[in-house]
Amino acid sequence: MIVVAIIGLLLAIAVPNFVRARSTSQQNACINNLRQIDGAAQTWALENRKGPTDAYTLSVIKVYVKVDSTGEIPPCPGGGTYAPGSTVSNAPTCTQSTALRSHALP
Repeated sequence: MIVVAIIGLLLAIAVPNFVRARSTSQQNACINNLRQIDGAAQTWALENRKGPTDAYTLSVIKVYVKVDSTGEIPPCPGGGTYAPGSTVSNAPTCTQSTALRSHALP
C-alpha cells in the first residue's frame, strides 16, 4: 500500500509539470513561427518597395517562409491559426491564447 501511495504522489507531482512543459514548448514554437512570418513580411516589403502601411497576405509571403512538407506555412502547434498583421508594421497574430500563455510576439 505504501508503494502505491508513493507512486500516486509522484504522479500527482509529475503530470502537471509534463502538461506545463508541453504548453510552454507549443508556445515557444508558435512564437518562433510568428517571428518567421514577420521577418518574411518585412523581406517582402523591402523587396517589393512597400511601405509600413501596406497590407499583405500569408500567400504573398509564403515564398519567404520555410514551409512544411506540404508546401504550407507551418501551423501553430497549439491548434491556433495565423493571421497577418493588418499592415507590414503590425506583427502577425495567432488565435491560440489561454489565460496564462499567449501565443503572441513580445
